Amino acid sequence: MREFPPEPPAHDSDAPALAPQPAIWTGRATNRVQWLLAAGGAACVALGVELAVDSNWTSGVAPLLMSVIGCVTAGLLVIYGTLAFVHVAVKVDGDFLEVRCGHIGLPRRRISLLDVVGADFAPRVTPRQWGGWGYRWRPEKGTAVVVRRGEGLVLRLGDGRVFTVTVDDAEAAVRVIRDRLRLLGAAKRAEA
Repeated sequence: MREFPPEPPAHDSDAPALAPQPAIWTGRATNRVQWLLAAGGAACVALGVELAVDSNWTSGVAPLLMSVIGCVTAGLLVIYGTLAFVHVAVKVDGDFLEVRCGHIGLPRRRISLLDVVGADFAPRVTPRQWGGWGYRWRPEKGTAVVVRRGEGLVLRLGDGRVFTVTVDDAEAAVRVIRDRLRLLGAAKRAEA
């Protein structure tokens, strides 16, 4: 009688299959309400231009100049402040987590995964918790990039600081970061 090698064990169909994590994870979050605020900033700039071009001010050049400069400056600040936080892009690769805001990617934050001691999913992050939209810092909570209300990613850093960012599919980001941290931990133990 002929002997055959033993068959591999059958897979349990009820056990969840672990999908391999991507080499680079990317996520985004957007806030379309910010476009309304940017339109208000554009209106301020337009008012400043209108004052400069078609002025009937008889009280002198100084008040006119102050009004024009004030409107244009306020408008440009509002435009930049809102368009910088219309969306956020988050990227996790083997070594870093990078957060880029707005269309030109500024402000930007790059955190080495070697500095991260933990990653958590926050089901609800709101601008009210952080004092508004944008790049925020609160002494009791840490630093955050908040572009909308919703789910977010919370990183605990080795120096005790906390960094939060609102991003779609934050649970997947947490899984990827935790896997990277396990790999980094295993590599450190192998070196020791």
